[in-house]
Amino acid sequence: MMERLLLLPMIAALALSACATPETRLRTGLVNAGLSQAIAACMADRMVDRLSLVQLRRLGSLGSLKDKRMSDLSFNQFLHKVRALKDPEILTVTTSSAAVCAFS
Repeated sequence: MMERLLLLPMIAALALSACATPETRLRTGLVNAGLSQAIAACMADRMVDRLSLVQLRRLGSLGSLKDKRMSDLSFNQFLHKVRALKDPEILTVTTSSAAVCAFS
């Protein structure tokens, strides 16, 4: 009985993480890559409507890059990693979203 009570919170946490939207996952990946919360939220909002789920997952996986905060150099490194995905659509949507969100 006690084991079941201990498993309940873990099952609930797993269920909630499985419900994360593609936008949430992408936003988290962008923040983990070093973008500010505001820029990541703006970009994810724009990108989720322009890229496929597979593309969003590939882009969200860049969160493993983890830099401190985005400086000009680290942003260039981020774009270099996006280019390395070899998907012109991801690169186009990412750069246009970054430009729009940086100046809004």
